[in-house]
Parts: sequence; structure tokens; C-alpha cells
Amino acid sequence: MNIIPAEESRFFIWFFERYTKWSLKRRFKHLWVKQEYHPKQNSKTIYFLNHNSWWDGLIPLYLNENFFHQKARALMEDKQMRQYTFFSKIGAFSINLEDPKASISSLRYAVNSMKRDNASLFIYPEGTITPVSENEPDFRKGLAWLYQNLDDIDFVPIAIYSHILRSSKPELYLSIGKSVDHYKSLGKNELTELFQQDLHQIITQTREVAGFTDKGFDRQF
Repeated sequence: MNIIPAEESRFFIWFFERYTKWSLKRRFKHLWVKQEYHPKQNSKTIYFLNHNSWWDGLIPLYLNENFFHQKARALMEDKQMRQYTFFSKIGAFSINLEDPKASISSLRYAVNSMKRDNASLFIYPEGTITPVSENEPDFRKGLAWLYQNLDDIDFVPIAIYSHILRSSKPELYLSIGKSVDHYKSLGKNELTELFQQDLHQIITQTREVAGFTDKGFDRQF
């Protein structure tokens, strides 16, 4: 099946950014953000995140519109895009995780997307919704492939975590790490393991403070 391309609409981005803010405030007691990466005007960035809830589809839009201000796109499984067609209007394009050849076509589309000025891409390398645990996340190889095929791009981990320690209503934490750098000469398996460690580290750091000291996080609402 062909790739479902990103077809950004300024109206849809405007509308869903406001809808996302309203929904987050309605669903969560507080939103906390820690930001260690601040893109420069000419930065190009790939953000890789853990995937643990339906909200992950809207979180990139919220982060980009409020913190990064880049020309953002996101990789999204084709099954979900066919169900929620509006995602293409806010910058998502599809990937078929069950067909390796089709997956490569989507990754090449991602490479071309990164040629745009001030471009960014959000990717959930786990591929499927996976509950947060003490275990290291298990990534597919797409992130490593992108790292090997792109130059002058920042790769930044973002941890997503929520808890109900202080209220029946959950609190949401978004921890934006620093840009990471690895040897491109490494194989995909080695790079994938390093990226897993990068994200696991900030997930662990977030879990250690969330609901207790909230150290380093700024409350958004």
C-alpha cells in the first residue's frame, strides 16, 4: 500500500493545537515539562519518544507549537492513520510496520522531509503502545537507519510518563533530553541499543522525581 503523505493544513494545526491544550487540561491534573534541548533557528531535529498511550499522537503537536517551533512531521502506523485521517493534516505520514519494503519507503520519505529548512520529525521507535516499566525500551531499527542516512541532524530523546500518586487525576511529565551523538559507523543493532539506553536513562530519571520533588520540571498548568 502507498504511503499516506503528510498534507499539512495551517487551519488543522491551529485547531488541533488548541484542542490538544484543552484536552490535556481536561484529562490531566498537571502537565510538567523539563527541557534540556532548545533548537536553534537553523536546527533540524529527530525526536524519539516512548510510546505508552493514545495521547502520543497529539503530544508532538503540543511540544512543537509550544517549545520547538519547527516544521514538524511525525511517523505514524498506517492502521492508525486510516482510522484517524486528520493526522495527515497536522504533519503525520504513514509507515507499514508489517512490510519491510514499505517501511523503507516511509523512512526515505522521512529523509526527504528532513531536507526542508528547520525540519523536525517525531518517531516512536517501539512501534506499538508499550507500558512504561523499569525495563529498557525495545526499539525497531528505523531510528538507527535514519541516523545512518542523515547528516547534521540532532537526535533528541523525549520521555513521556504519568502517575496518580497525588490525585485520582493523573499528572503528565514530558522530559526533553539533550541531543545525543553516536558513531555512525556502528551497525543498526548497536545503534539501536544505544538509542534505547538514551531514552531509558531519561525515563528512569523522570520516574525517580515525578510526584516527589518534580526537580527540574516546570509546571505548565
